[in-house]
Amino acid sequence: MRSDAIKIGTERAGARALLYGTGVTDSELKRPFIGICSSFTDLIPGHFGMRSLERAIEKGVHTGGGHSFIFCVPGICDGIAMGHAGMYYSLPLRDLITDSIECVVQAHALDGVVFLTNCDKITPGMLMAAARLDIPSIFVTAGPMPTGVWRMKKRSFINDTFEAIGRFKLGEIDAAELSNLEHSACPAEGACQGLFTANTMACLTEVLGLSLPGCATALAGQAKKLRIAFESGVAVSALVKDGITPSKILNGNAFHNAIVVDMALGGSTNTALHLPAIANEAGVPLDFNSFDKVSRTTPHITSINPGGKFYMEDLDNAGGIPAVQKQLLPLLKDNLTVSGYKVSEIAESAVVFDDNIIRPLSNPYHSEGGIAVLYGNIAREGSVIKQTAVSTDMLVFTGSAKVFDSEEVAMDAIMNGGIANGDVVVIRYEGPKGGPGMREMLAPTSAIMGLKLNRVALITDGRFSGGSRGPCIGHISPEAADGGEIALIKDGDKISIDVPNRKIELLVSSAELEERKAAWVKPPSKFKKGYLAKYQRSVKSATTGGITNY
Repeated sequence: MRSDAIKIGTERAGARALLYGTGVTDSELKRPFIGICSSFTDLIPGHFGMRSLERAIEKGVHTGGGHSFIFCVPGICDGIAMGHAGMYYSLPLRDLITDSIECVVQAHALDGVVFLTNCDKITPGMLMAAARLDIPSIFVTAGPMPTGVWRMKKRSFINDTFEAIGRFKLGEIDAAELSNLEHSACPAEGACQGLFTANTMACLTEVLGLSLPGCATALAGQAKKLRIAFESGVAVSALVKDGITPSKILNGNAFHNAIVVDMALGGSTNTALHLPAIANEAGVPLDFNSFDKVSRTTPHITSINPGGKFYMEDLDNAGGIPAVQKQLLPLLKDNLTVSGYKVSEIAESAVVFDDNIIRPLSNPYHSEGGIAVLYGNIAREGSVIKQTAVSTDMLVFTGSAKVFDSEEVAMDAIMNGGIANGDVVVIRYEGPKGGPGMREMLAPTSAIMGLKLNRVALITDGRFSGGSRGPCIGHISPEAADGGEIALIKDGDKISIDVPNRKIELLVSSAELEERKAAWVKPPSKFKKGYLAKYQRSVKSATTGGITNY
């Protein structure tokens, strides 16, 4: 066992003494040492209920023959960090989590790890760590939040808070109604109710084969989730015994399947950042264009909030990810999973309880998948859009640029009547380096929808929350801070968007763009010290997954 390095031999007397000091017994010293990497925190609704899951995992580890040790990593709630300086830290946290897990696991020579996660950048950070360390690993995602209820109607986080702000601004609802919606939108523990980043990544973790079947959609706080947590604790010891590590699972087939399911679900565009970063750690080539290639041949078979009418609780009731895999089986590649079953076995044994929530390939909601990759003279390296969350009449659109060099300035203009139908809102210097940290633009996109600006597009070198909907194009690369053409756009320039043909063009002559580029001056960094300054020096383009240099 790896842990023999700290347990065996006369020269390890000091290490054993310290382990005895934690309460470890002689019999437990002979067991595999299993880390429970928990992201518990009171700060995040998706994480504050994790103490009960830690206990369930712990029981499972000991039942399976291992000895568990809980250690923790930091967490950020993107919804709370949104719209202010806190969002600079969200994406950088992903890499901080990966590095911190490496430090703890390697320093203590753990034999295996159960990763307890749920929200936003925490799950991909843990997945990157599992791929990098390549020791037996299994994931427990803490589960989606149930919908709230107000006025006998289901309520959810994005629609009834961020978008409600625009409705309040229009005078459609008063302050008392806004307050009631705030109190109803997040009724319990769990990740926000739709296919935002947290739940999208939970689904893809299951598809990748690193969590047990049914884990992704099992609601937070329910006994079903506790049982999955216990069984995951049991399973990790079997993985240690059999030598099943992530490298035996995270191969080309696994990432292909993840992209197929992502496209079929219509998940968050953040997956175009996270899957390449995880693949990079696993040593698996993953082309940015793979998302578009798979999307063109994968029908969109669910209609999940924010772009659709159903919620994660409905997806779970309809059969969860195994049922999605059943419908998609002709498009999937067989592969091993931590459950011991292959992808084909899980899919074939699944039951689709509602074929309107999870439709067959012959009756999709859209003929293509969720994400499209657009190219053009302001996105030479690419950009992404969630095409299934765009109304049909906005898939092809030409508008006039309204240019802003930060999210805050853009938000002020949106909320104070500075944007009109026919505009293309350009938010730049918010990329991986320029932000730094590639802030999410949920507040501006939600305000635009709430204000009923239905003929407005938004483009950015930043990114979007999984909760964003409408013609929102992000990850524009090269970013403005690297001198990308998005830095050269001026107010009033015409911008053409053609999603079916995968094009985004600034309708300005090449000669004019060259003149503007010659006059461009790189702005100074916003941060001179601290973690963000360090991150800015090492982070790469969004098309690489925003990975950092070692």
